[in-house]
Amino acid sequence: MEDQQLILSFGNTLKSVREERSLSQEKLALNVGLHPTYISLLERGKRQPSLTVIFKLAKELGYSASKFVELVERGVK
Repeated sequence: MEDQQLILSFGNTLKSVREERSLSQEKLALNVGLHPTYISLLERGKRQPSLTVIFKLAKELGYSASKFVELVERGVK
């Protein structure tokens, strides 16, 4: 699996789940202690999250980190 595909899949998954939860980028960022611009960069595949960030985002979105990563893996083409 190519790195860029994985990064893009993470961003697409994050955006999709965030929108399903009716959360704005700003609200998600506030809830997990990140800057809204960073959430935008993640969703657009311009940044890679740390393991800590993956855990924080997954928890806030109602997933375990492993389940969230599984969703990301499904999106990799």
